[in-house]
Order: sequence, then structure tokens, then C-alpha cells
Amino acid sequence: MTASDDEDIFSQIRRRPILLHHPYESFQTVLDFIEQAAKDPNVLAIKQTLYRTSGNSPIVASLGEAAESGKQVTVVIELKARFDEAANIKWARTLQEAGVHVVYGIASLVTRAKLALVVRREEDGIRRYLHLGTGNYNSSTAKLYEDFGLLTCDQEITNDSAELFNWLTGVSVFPELEKIKAAPKALHKFVLEMIQREVNHAISGRPAAIFGKVNALVDEEVIKALYLASQAGVKIKLLVRGVCCLRPGVPGVSDNVIVRSIVGRFLEHSRIYRFENAGNPEIYLASADWTEGNFFRRVEICFPIKDAELRERVDQILDTYWKDNVKAREQRTEPTYIRRALEGERLDVQALFLEQARKWKKTDVDVRSLVVKTKTNSNKAMQREQKLGQPA
Repeated sequence: MTASDDEDIFSQIRRRPILLHHPYESFQTVLDFIEQAAKDPNVLAIKQTLYRTSGNSPIVASLGEAAESGKQVTVVIELKARFDEAANIKWARTLQEAGVHVVYGIASLVTRAKLALVVRREEDGIRRYLHLGTGNYNSSTAKLYEDFGLLTCDQEITNDSAELFNWLTGVSVFPELEKIKAAPKALHKFVLEMIQREVNHAISGRPAAIFGKVNALVDEEVIKALYLASQAGVKIKLLVRGVCCLRPGVPGVSDNVIVRSIVGRFLEHSRIYRFENAGNPEIYLASADWTEGNFFRRVEICFPIKDAELRERVDQILDTYWKDNVKAREQRTEPTYIRRALEGERLDVQALFLEQARKWKKTDVDVRSLVVKTKTNSNKAMQREQKLGQPA
């Protein structure tokens, strides 16, 4: 990636969307995005959801600084985040004292969607910038959890996010969105429709396949839909780190389904939905697993990767995950897992990604974060990462 030393993150996002794969690419990019938005005099407003964040959160500090400087800052903070209730109450008070408009989300729903929206005044008018993620705004766990983040100024996606924030803050009813699919109203239906579309392709003799990477697969309707897809000839690959209630390899029911789990140094936390779509693949990143709770009792999001090069990159990452023969375990028809047979060269996917990240490291350019820094900022960032003990 080439850019001038003084280029800010907004101009980089305008040039093209940025995809981050944590922890192999630094979470510092996300912190920089919020920090630069807080300091930039052209930024008018920041809206963000907070489900979990770190103990000494730089994001909370940046949001407070933004509010104190006169920017309109709104934070949807989830007080029912399991194990983090006390911490979130503390952050809510801190933010309110700084002048941030703090909202506690929708009654009876847990807000787990990860969005940060920046509204900026520019020469050609108002432009929105957006970070969407599969993981939390927590710089500590971002060194241990595998997740994806997308930085974009795509008008359709940023408009959708603005509509979501209007709903979360009580300004409107649940909106009709163009590109983002959100629980509890639309995500479950969307997943079922996409599975059915693959069934239709298979019946018509067109390429049909599903690749899902989730933390859990429990929802009964989705499992039934996947069984029917398998019976129609759809090839289904599932990476399910935790609980999987689907039984693969049942004759006449799930012959075309393979389920694997990878448990390693980093917690596999990202959710990826890939649909072959007759040879024109669509890839979505999400905060939601395929469980009833995620679909109906939480605010979750699923968003498309529209950029062709970024889609290809996620495709390559998924393909590499599927080739893991060191940490991967395959689920049997019975409720057991076995180690994959070691065929060919050993491939530990997490070790491979980590080694690639080390090779990418340069002096003046943090390639992992894809953000070009000045030499001074770069040295400060390197010192900060060394202090925090981030992977090289």
C-alpha cells in the first residue's frame, strides 16, 4: 500500500475499504480511527456501540475527548454484557460526565452489534465513515481473539448504520436496511433465504455451496434448512468452534455436510457466511452465531464484503482454514470429534497467519494495520505495541 506519510485514515478509507484480520493485523488501527475522529475538527459526530471494552479503554478516552471538544457523541452501551456489567456501568458514568449522550439500547434485547460511525464535513459535503466488526472494542482481547473488522465509507452501508443508530437511540422504528442485515427482525430470515437460494441453484444444476464459520450452531430452523440443502446436493463446509447441534454425515440427510472445529493459541471468534451463488460468491461478516439467542434476543449485524479484492482475500483465508491438519478436529456423525488425518504438509493455520504477519513487519509502515504512519507516530506505535506485548 502506497501513500504519503501525512495521509490520514479518512483519505485511506476514501481510496478503498480496509479489511482487518485480528490479531494478525493490529487493533491499533481501530483505536487510531476513533482517536483521529475525536481530534479532527472536521468531524461533527461519532456514534458507537460498546458491548465489551478494556479496563483502561483508549476508546472511552477518545470518545470523552470528542464530546468535551464539542462534537456530538452518542454511545449505545450494553449494561447486560455478561461478566462486564460493573465495568460498563463505570464507563457509562465516565462518558456521561464527559458530555457523551449514553443510551442503554432496546429493552429486552442485548446489543452486541459492533459499529462505530463517524460523520465528517468535507469539501464536497458531509461524508460518513464506518467501522464494522465481528469482535468487541477491546484492545486487550483483540490480541487473543481472531476477528475481522471493516473500515468503509460506502454510502449504502453507512446509511444503513445511521438508520440502525436511529432505532437504537429511540428515534425511529426498526428500519428497512439495504445491505446490513440485523437481528432481531431480519437476520434469521436472511440466513434461511440464502440457504434456500443455494438449494434452488443446486436443483437447477448451477454451482451451489455454503461455507459457514461461527462459534455455535444451535438454531433448529437453520439446521433443518442445512439438512435440506445437503439433500439437494449443496456442498456445505462448517467451521464451528463450539457447540454444534447439526450431525454431519447422516446417510440421506447430511451426506454433503462436513463440520470441523479449530482450537488453538487464539480464540476463533469471527463469523463468516459464504454462499456460492451459482459461481458469483457472496461473503458476509457478522457479529452473530447461528443460535436462537443471537437471532431473536440480541441486536446483531451481518454485512457484505462488496469489494472484489477483499472478497478474494476472505476466500483465501477460509480456504486456508479448511486445510488446517494440525489443530482441526472433525465432527463425526456420533457426537465425537477426531483429529484430521495428516495428509501432505503440516498446516497450522494460526501459526501460518502469525508467521505471515511477522514477515510483513516493516520499519515505517505497519502493514498489519494497513495504516501509513509518519516516522514519529510509527515509533510511538511500535513502543506502545512492545509495551502491550502484541504479536509481531
